[in-house]
Amino acid sequence: MDINKFALFADVAFTKNFTKSGERMGYTQPGVSHVLKTMEDEFGFPLFLRTRKGVTMTPNAEAILPIIREIVSLNEKLEQTINNINGLETGHLTIAAFASISRRWIPSFIYAFKQKYPGIEIELLEGGTDEIVAWVESSQADLGFLSKRHTKQLKWHSLANDPLMAILPKDYDVHGRSSIPMKEFEEQPFIISAEGVDYDVHEAIRVANITPNIRYSSTDDHTVISMVSSNLGISILPNLVIGTARDEIRALPLDPYVSRELGIITNSEYKPSPAARRFIECVEETLPKIINKDPELQSS
Repeated sequence: MDINKFALFADVAFTKNFTKSGERMGYTQPGVSHVLKTMEDEFGFPLFLRTRKGVTMTPNAEAILPIIREIVSLNEKLEQTINNINGLETGHLTIAAFASISRRWIPSFIYAFKQKYPGIEIELLEGGTDEIVAWVESSQADLGFLSKRHTKQLKWHSLANDPLMAILPKDYDVHGRSSIPMKEFEEQPFIISAEGVDYDVHEAIRVANITPNIRYSSTDDHTVISMVSSNLGISILPNLVIGTARDEIRALPLDPYVSRELGIITNSEYKPSPAARRFIECVEETLPKIINKDPELQSS
């Protein structure tokens, strides 16, 4: 059993691109084709089909993909455990996160982690809630940062609370108010984030029992901010997403106050790798320093 072949197969399944996977895994494009052809010969069926739109998986390849991902993940954990026993700190760690967390938190976490474990290679995947959950459930990512979600395969590590904020144009008349009532989103043009990307805003709307006056939707939070700054409407976004965009818009708390719980998910069916456990420890040590610099964030 050639783990390197399995790892390449899993990566092509992820990128849907022979050239990109070759660059990531250290193969030439012909080398990728050769490895996959030998796997097809061994398995007795095709794995990928090339079309005008790119590379697609065959049904048989999709059937074996979860098993191959599990084998690759277990092999990485075995290598890390052996290295740790021998006093070596080497290995690979894949982290999945919201773009907002990647920009504002992850660099500090990685810096702190690298001070202790410089030999561990880190790969970062950015996506929405559904993507992050899928990556962790399939062991494509060792851990994921997102707001609280529960599935049978996920273990939750709580980190902090992040307020949801009303996002308003700079010249929006708030009539002296320090917060924005949820009812206001029924009266004004509303710009909403796509549900698969941000469940928290949709849940806040559901709990408030309002029907917002939705005029636009977007899968990108910064597009939402740009649309608000252009006076196309108002919106709701998590505080962490806003960041330096406060120069473009006004942000006020919601009335009643609403927040999302941020944390780390790991696959509950498998014990986290040594690298993943050490990274979580670094996060727990580093996050209080980050929160102290941001009064809007409150430790959970």
